[in-house]
Amino acid sequence: MTTKRTILITTHTGRGAAIDAARQVIERLVAAGMHVRVLDSEAEGVACPGAEVVPATEGAADDAEMIIVLGGDGTILRAAEMARPSGVPLLGVNLGHVGFLAETEVDDLADAVDSVVRGRYDVEERLTLEVVARLNGEVIAETWALNEATVEKRDRMLEVVTEIDGRPLSRYGCDGVICATPTGSTAYAFSAGGPVVWPEVEALLLVPISAHALFARPLVVSPRASLAVEILPKTPGGVLWCDGRRRFDLPSGARVEIRRADVPVRLARLHGIDDTGAPFTDRLVAKFDLPVQGWRGRTRGF
Repeated sequence: MTTKRTILITTHTGRGAAIDAARQVIERLVAAGMHVRVLDSEAEGVACPGAEVVPATEGAADDAEMIIVLGGDGTILRAAEMARPSGVPLLGVNLGHVGFLAETEVDDLADAVDSVVRGRYDVEERLTLEVVARLNGEVIAETWALNEATVEKRDRMLEVVTEIDGRPLSRYGCDGVICATPTGSTAYAFSAGGPVVWPEVEALLLVPISAHALFARPLVVSPRASLAVEILPKTPGGVLWCDGRRRFDLPSGARVEIRRADVPVRLARLHGIDDTGAPFTDRLVAKFDLPVQGWRGRTRGF
């Protein structure tokens, strides 16, 4: 007996365009003989016959082939919380503003679904972060991040000491410190003045936010490095945010430790995309409307 291929569909139900797109995807997948799941929290909004309704839990993607996500980067980050424990790849369809995590745009929806049905895609793994917060040696929070973990001020400026590989780096007052992955280099870290890092580069980023110090430059360090941010005692506490979704209060004296996690997030890459690294270049050009007039391409024989 052949088991049907299963696809989980999740969408931003607050956007009419996303709901319409989700219905189109479900209809095309069902017509192709595939089994489709939708989350119970989204089923009423999508209201598409032929789809199985499943609880919106970490196990929603278990045994699925893929999660197709329709929305912006925030919707994709939410879906990553289901994809990561199941080891299921995500395919993001951008209906947001920038959409760096998305593989395709809504205008190419039909071709994207056709590629999935025909199995014309590869899977790449994106580095994630393991994040642990401690107070006086005791763990007060444990979580993970795909884009970044940030230690931020709650009210007044933070006084922190940063650390790399067990050695102190610098002390400064700041609005916060971002510890990011290459995937997150185009998110919060970019807005704070950090470098753009190509997704296939294995590295960790440390980016201070509005630091009062002569040396407060963004840093790119080894993927094997361990980073830490200590909030100095007798100074205001802060907040730990991971991917802008998971929040933990940090009392004065708390220490946040960040290192590469063992479990990645997997992203689907549709066939027909050049594997040389140019797709990310093209994505930067498109997202930021970068001027490329006058480009003549490679010289012959290069």
